[in-house]
Amino acid sequence: MKQFKPNLIKAALISGGMAFGSAPAFAQDANTDAVDEANLEVIQVSGIRGSLQRAQAIKMDNTSIVEALSAEDIGKLPDTSIAESIARLPGVTGERRNGRTSGISVRGFNENYVGTSLNGRELLGMGDNRGVEFDLYPTEIISNILVYKTPEAGMTTQNIGGSIDLQTVKPLTAESTFTVNGTFEKNAEDSPNPDFDNDGHRISVNFVDQFANDTIGLALTVASMESPRQEQHFRGWGYAGVNFDNERRDLDPVEVPEGTVVLGGHDSFQRSAMLERDSIAAVVEWAPTDKLNIQLDALYIDFVEDDVRRGLEEGGAEWGTSAYTITGVENGLVTSGYSDGFYSVVRNDARRQEADLTTVGINAEYQINDSWTLELDYSTGKVEKEIVDVESYSGVGRAGTEGRPITARSWEMTSSGVMFSDHPTIAPVDLTDPTLISLAGPQAWGARPLLESDAQDGFVNQPLFEEELDTLRFDVKGYVDWGVVTGLSAGVVYSDRSKSKDNNGAYLTAPSYPGNAAIPEVLGVTNLNFIGIDGVLAYDSLGLFESGYYIESDASRVQNDRLGDTYTVDEELLTLYTKLDLEMEVGDIWVRGNVGLQVVSADQESTGFSATSDRDGYTIASPVTGGADYTDVLPTLNLSAEVAEGQFVRLGLSKVISRPRMDDMRPNTQVTFSFNDNQITSPDIENGPWGGSAGNPELRPLEANQFDLAYENYFADTGYVAVSFFYKDIKNWHRSTSIVADFTEFYIPELHQGSEGQTPVLFTGQVSSVLDGFEGFVRGYELQGSLPFDMIHDSLEGFGLFASATFMDGEVDAAPGQTETRIPGLSEESYSMTFFYENAGFEFRLAATKRDQYLTEERGTSLALVDATKQGGTLVDAQIGYDFSESGIEYLEGLRVTLQAQNLTDEDDIQASAADGRQITQFQTYGTNYLLGFNYKF
Repeated sequence: MKQFKPNLIKAALISGGMAFGSAPAFAQDANTDAVDEANLEVIQVSGIRGSLQRAQAIKMDNTSIVEALSAEDIGKLPDTSIAESIARLPGVTGERRNGRTSGISVRGFNENYVGTSLNGRELLGMGDNRGVEFDLYPTEIISNILVYKTPEAGMTTQNIGGSIDLQTVKPLTAESTFTVNGTFEKNAEDSPNPDFDNDGHRISVNFVDQFANDTIGLALTVASMESPRQEQHFRGWGYAGVNFDNERRDLDPVEVPEGTVVLGGHDSFQRSAMLERDSIAAVVEWAPTDKLNIQLDALYIDFVEDDVRRGLEEGGAEWGTSAYTITGVENGLVTSGYSDGFYSVVRNDARRQEADLTTVGINAEYQINDSWTLELDYSTGKVEKEIVDVESYSGVGRAGTEGRPITARSWEMTSSGVMFSDHPTIAPVDLTDPTLISLAGPQAWGARPLLESDAQDGFVNQPLFEEELDTLRFDVKGYVDWGVVTGLSAGVVYSDRSKSKDNNGAYLTAPSYPGNAAIPEVLGVTNLNFIGIDGVLAYDSLGLFESGYYIESDASRVQNDRLGDTYTVDEELLTLYTKLDLEMEVGDIWVRGNVGLQVVSADQESTGFSATSDRDGYTIASPVTGGADYTDVLPTLNLSAEVAEGQFVRLGLSKVISRPRMDDMRPNTQVTFSFNDNQITSPDIENGPWGGSAGNPELRPLEANQFDLAYENYFADTGYVAVSFFYKDIKNWHRSTSIVADFTEFYIPELHQGSEGQTPVLFTGQVSSVLDGFEGFVRGYELQGSLPFDMIHDSLEGFGLFASATFMDGEVDAAPGQTETRIPGLSEESYSMTFFYENAGFEFRLAATKRDQYLTEERGTSLALVDATKQGGTLVDAQIGYDFSESGIEYLEGLRVTLQAQNLTDEDDIQASAADGRQITQFQTYGTNYLLGFNYKF
């Protein structure tokens, strides 16, 4: 029987019991009898090349198709969070949110369709949904990261996109160390807001040691960070059709064709933010006997992010004023013009996000005999998150005040949105003049009957999220001799999850109402020169709100979507699995793999509210519940054939599911009724009085059948090339769509009638909801390679290159009456490149990632998530450093110093119309971030 000799780096990793990271419960068991212990002692490679070797060994040994990062890689470029490191892997792309890489897509599916685990246990996110916000997890706690592109039967986090397992150190097998890390951070852009600075820092302490004759191991990490961000932000309201009713063509000096569109308004601002994050991670490992190993993992993360967004909100042509003149048109888009005025709304918005995550897990592994092992694992996690988002309006006087000056502007469309200048004949208004600007809403935006139309001077959104997850797992695994079957594992997993959202909000009115009053304390001026405007007054709106300055009016009394988006979702899953490990010889080819089956029984239940409005506009609400129970059967097959030494062909076949989004599973309904007599008496459902929106507590999981094929050639310890093809046949997808519903149960005779008491002709209407049953596909190719340059010539010792390219296409059936077929997170092309040099203590690295257009989501009205299209872009990071361990200076041998630059080219973040990329709806730029760091290992 032919079996190739293990690569030494691979063998060292296996024999060390995954010393660089905890082996998750679903990890592939390894037989290490043939490892030559004498040879392992010469494998002492550290730094960038050491991390690449370890990651390559993990890829080689795994029978699934995986990507891996090892500890020396994470924390080097860049080290703000694990998100940037993961985003450089083949088939993986990152999404920037407010200047940080936070979201992660795997093979075209964003984090809501990617399972994430910590040491093999499902990890709660700190976002609105299931997806993990990776920028909130510090690099200091992580030893290895594995991205599973094909699943195994024992993985309970398998998803359509894939699974990401974050692994902490195993202290009994890790090197004893005491390490201190410190970083000074600074953004290239000065803070445009006077109450925020531009400096940050991070510091962490890492301790690993063994006690009691190496039967107890302890790993402890304490990390603290303050990280600033600066942002210039233009957001277009949208693009309105030019109205020709008033002989538009005669008013404008240029010809304006039918179908031409024009920017309808904007809100633009300068954002400054400071993220503060404190983390404590501990791993305690106890091995009282050779047969028993107990490990306790605990992680606590507390973060607070404060930001301010100061700028202007202004209606433009059509949506703000009909008094405008077009001076330029190009291919159906107005490129320049001027408008005669709008009462500008000076915005001083502030947001505070606070969240804390606690997760604790304990694992006990008992070796019954030389062949069989029992494992019991329990984990519990909890997340609490609160957002306080204050909008504060000021301007030239309260709506309706006589004699207010109106702001007139000229404008020109640019690749970054819009650039304003003075009107050709009307004098500009100085929005930085504290004697002119008062703390009162200049637009009549009040919500009657709760408020008079001129009484809204601001708004606050205060959603509160809570989530808990408890999991109990029991496994048995061992070696068998059943022909080609060499191992068996089976287990049962029970998990209980609950997530709730309380969507609070309030209208804010200044105490001077109905009059005007000066801003209590002006901090200075925030300039808006990036859109051609001098600036606006800056003041502390969050401080005013928290001090009780504003009069609050509960928005849920008149906004159906408050209770309509307040819910609790409970989910119980019982998972049974079995997996057979396979080894065989086919001709002269050695084949390893596994085949397995997972059965998942789900019981989901949710509670919420059904909300409608009475004739006066006040909310009427009543509790509602819903749910479903069902079972999914998920087979998996992974085969890895070593066709030549260091060359593998891998095959994966599987059926995978992603649990429904939790906000889609709410049972809530929002019913609208038009009191227009014509609609009440209309027999046409399109013109009827009834309408609404609803969640869907009966949603089934998203489902796909997967085919994966890969060829990998490992020609050196840090050198390989690989190509893979994958196809995901999507059998069940979710779409937001409209359905016809019967509103009889919501009918109130004394309420739902016309002005003369008419009863509605129809009791059916259109309801927007989320439905399943849609089908589609995603397919793609991945090319990747790692090349040590000393293979080309000895003089290039220390140089290396890692690069990848991914090409994908895919779509899912559009909902009836709609055209959207894209999948959230899918870029048709994405690239990654890392060039490095490491020799004699010197380190240099240049990394770049590029992705093209993709569908995402952002916060809209009431902080709800809405679809958006991002144009993609290229991110470039660089690092230079020196490791004094090779300096010969004894007291500096534990020191390493690095200088990093993130977003080196100051890449723009752009959203635009999917139909016309010139119609910019959002433009953000963040500046380059610099980090000077040191690492001292005692």
